Amino acid sequence: MRQYCVYLLTNFTNSVIYTGMTGDLITRVRQHRERWAQGFTKRYAVWKMVYFEQYADPLSAIAREKQMKAGPRRRKVDLIEAENPTWRDLYQDLTDERDEVSRIASSLRSSQ
Repeated sequence: MRQYCVYLLTNFTNSVIYTGMTGDLITRVRQHRERWAQGFTKRYAVWKMVYFEQYADPLSAIAREKQMKAGPRRRKVDLIEAENPTWRDLYQDLTDERDEVSRIASSLRSSQ
């Protein structure tokens, strides 16, 4: 089942917050990190994923993204600090977890 995500990215100093929505969180955040996307995230060196929410359908994710974008910065900061008070980069956790699942699946296939 596909998951849709709304996510918040920031820069090195946590002075800028970017709100995005995607159907492939890891790929999309990697694109921001590698500065493939022109625009805001490239201009302000936004790369660190500090918050995300998952949704089962795209319409719910789009509605949430619009709600977050319309709100003040303080609301985004409160969301981040409630789940991630140190503003740690969560991307590494997701990619490590995905790599671990892939490694386990691969070892199970080879043992059959």
